[in-house]
Amino acid sequence: MDKFPRKRMLVATVIGGIALFMLAGCVSTDSYRRIAVKEYRDRMKAGWLGQIVGVCWGGPTEFRWQAAIIPDSAMPVWKPEMINDAFGQDDLYTEMTFLRSMEEHGLDVSIRQAGIDFANSGYPLWHANNEGRKNLRRGIAPPDCSHPQFNPHADDIDYQIEADFAGLLAPGLPNTVIAMGNKFGRLMNYGDGVYAGIFVGAMYAEAFFETDIVKIISKALEAIPADSQYAEMVRDMLAWYRENPDNWEQTWQKVEEKYQNNPNYRRVACDAGKFNIDAKINGAYILMGLLYGGGDIDKTIIISTRCGQDSDCNPSNAGGVLFTALGFSNIPARFSEKLDESRKFSHTAYNFPLLLDVCENLARQAVIKEGGKIEKDADGEEYFLIPVKKPVMTPTMMSWAPEPVAESKFTDAEMAQIYESVRNQ
Repeated sequence: MDKFPRKRMLVATVIGGIALFMLAGCVSTDSYRRIAVKEYRDRMKAGWLGQIVGVCWGGPTEFRWQAAIIPDSAMPVWKPEMINDAFGQDDLYTEMTFLRSMEEHGLDVSIRQAGIDFANSGYPLWHANNEGRKNLRRGIAPPDCSHPQFNPHADDIDYQIEADFAGLLAPGLPNTVIAMGNKFGRLMNYGDGVYAGIFVGAMYAEAFFETDIVKIISKALEAIPADSQYAEMVRDMLAWYRENPDNWEQTWQKVEEKYQNNPNYRRVACDAGKFNIDAKINGAYILMGLLYGGGDIDKTIIISTRCGQDSDCNPSNAGGVLFTALGFSNIPARFSEKLDESRKFSHTAYNFPLLLDVCENLARQAVIKEGGKIEKDADGEEYFLIPVKKPVMTPTMMSWAPEPVAESKFTDAEMAQIYESVRNQ
């Protein structure tokens, strides 16, 4: 076919197996999946907006409820003006550092160069991000900067909250997401901390072609090792949802019993007690919103937020995945109409339009690198032809039983690229 429908219709629920979906420029073949570049951009734009909405909406609740469900009465009410709280959020500006590295040094920027760029970042950081950056500034090069011997936060949430970019520039390309996780995720995380981000990125990558949330989650699960605890958590969430699809609070209690109270699932925790920033429990809260939200934007973000703990990061991931599946053209105006598109995100070179441009440019590179094609139809409209490939994973890493350190140090020439003002901080 040379021409494809220019309108799409999302019918019934996003969740379950009966969603009917007609997508402009998006079809499947035996070896390629096809999507119009303008459709890709519409969905990618939505993915960034979903992150922004989630973090801004949940922001006032962050870590105020630990091991407790946020009361419905304490949930903030969305107001369009809240959208501009996004520009100082670490959930957003940190991942833009990785985009900048690829923009400046190419899609295949080395992990060592990515580490140097991350070391030179000037924004405040916490937990695994902070420890990883400290190690880099002290000359401990990747991958050792995130090794549990040097970073006690290895299974924390950090790469999970930053991995959205990887899926947004890799439509239908799980191996690109995996490669980015093994590069950028290893700057601060190890084991489940890395798999958390790969899984989130893989959900975005699949959301360009799928609207059924269960299918998106199941497909993303193929991108991480089946014997990891993070994969176990994902399987638990799918099973618990199927057992009890109508009461998320009962499923929340099951998550609490296993991933909060059982020390075997908090072996590399930066803190004990009610405070829990482990990637697994917070990843479960992302899935709680996606599964029980039923494709509804408000319900998805509210449920992910009300689960507590890192209750701005989790709805940001959930909102981003759902918005990508829906596409910007299907997002109500109340979520975007007040966005100041001229304002730059803190410590970055990007405003919203520039952010979209750099992602599209990197996506074009990623499609070609993975053996895909960019074609034009008779009307001059561009399409991505995305090769269908199975995810290829590296051997499983476990933070409580890590591989030996690599004894990786930056050379004198590399250390000279790290600002003297930040070394040893």
